[in-house]
Amino acid sequence: MKMLRHYFISDSLDDLELFEEQLEAAGVATPQIHVLSRNDAEVHKHPHLHEVESFMKKDIIRSTLLGAGVGLVGAVLVLTVARVAGWTQSAIGWIPFIFLALVVLGFCTWEGGLFGIQTPNHNFRRFEKALDEGKHVFFVDLEPQQEAVLEKVLKSHPQVELAGTGASTQHWLITLQQKAAMIRHS
Repeated sequence: MKMLRHYFISDSLDDLELFEEQLEAAGVATPQIHVLSRNDAEVHKHPHLHEVESFMKKDIIRSTLLGAGVGLVGAVLVLTVARVAGWTQSAIGWIPFIFLALVVLGFCTWEGGLFGIQTPNHNFRRFEKALDEGKHVFFVDLEPQQEAVLEKVLKSHPQVELAGTGASTQHWLITLQQKAAMIRHS
């Protein structure tokens, strides 16, 4: 099922907490809702707000995958050069080149992850200015049939500013988070 992420910006965590409570009361699950803020201490004072995990504030996953892609190309290049140059026909055979290809793949993947630790999540870069100004980004991943719920709840929050839409978390991952939350609470 294709979901759409809606982004909002607000100065008030109190209003965002109420916004989240109303969305949940209308049937939107907690794993579909998140708040991104530079002021984590203030977010913690609002226990009902579902904040973005610190791991997801960085671009670790995307950068690691990009690094793995570069590493895969490098590994294939190492094996191709070894084969074309005839080095694999010698007494040492393929083993050192396979090992070198694995080292290249692992190193590039690791470097990609290290780069990602230092980089804000690509989905949140457009909100850097608002976050620097002390504002908070609220986003919700909705199924098509939930769009009307958002429109209805949004009418009672005039200070919440629509900041655009984007790609959502995969539906299966949100479902998995919902089931994990039900298990924890039972």
